[in-house]
Amino acid sequence: MTESVRSYSSWVNRTRYRMPNPKRGMVAVRAREQLSFEWTGGAVNAQIVVIEDDVDQLANYTYALSKKGFGVSGYERVDEVHHALASQPSLVLLDIHLGQDPDAGFTLCRWLLDRFPGLPVIFLTSRTDEIDQIFGLRLGAWDYLTKPISTALLVEKVAAVLKRANQRRIGQGALLQDGPLVVDPDRALVSYAGQPVNLTVTELSILEAFLRAEGAVLSFDQLAERTRQTVVTNNTLSTHIKHIRRKLKAIDPAFDALVNVYGTGYRWESPPG
Repeated sequence: MTESVRSYSSWVNRTRYRMPNPKRGMVAVRAREQLSFEWTGGAVNAQIVVIEDDVDQLANYTYALSKKGFGVSGYERVDEVHHALASQPSLVLLDIHLGQDPDAGFTLCRWLLDRFPGLPVIFLTSRTDEIDQIFGLRLGAWDYLTKPISTALLVEKVAAVLKRANQRRIGQGALLQDGPLVVDPDRALVSYAGQPVNLTVTELSILEAFLRAEGAVLSFDQLAERTRQTVVTNNTLSTHIKHIRRKLKAIDPAFDALVNVYGTGYRWESPPG
């Protein structure tokens, strides 16, 4: 019995949950599916991509996630990922140092998010410097985990991010519109006065949050939460707001809908009429 399976068994015993008897056939299967549904917020059929150049670690992570019922694809090299990912996976676990390139993971993260805006990416790396963590999160990663990490904790982290992503997806769907601004969260498209606006993933999340707030003031903490990042300063948020303003003013020089509420945060002020 592996360490991850033994740890999970201990957790099951502590919570007094008894796995259904496999001999009960479909009853057992459905019970396990229901547990997975609740555990991941509905992301039962999640497809996980693991990018790790250490073959032993790749095998361990793949095995642990597969045991939980996730579909898992593992890759050791960047070029493999470029050729293999024809459609968006549910989540990507990504090492930073791949092959001979110590920063390959950062470059690949940009490529993934350009190709699949909103894709949940978790960095999983031995690099513990705070500057690396901040940089990774600012790129748009949903979490930054450092090695060594138990497979039990890793699986829980993946499930937590999948649950957040699934809840966010359920809350989306319809177009968001306010005056000349139109945001399509599902397709990650933004237009203003009929012209496309090229926003980063973080800028799109912030703009979407303003429209969903329907004129309410969003504090710095609330905006930081909307970025899905765990390390966000007020200055960083102000920079994102500045970039959004600049891009919208390039279309309409009179744009002034993003209002700074001094000492509190920002709000979106709908145009009159």
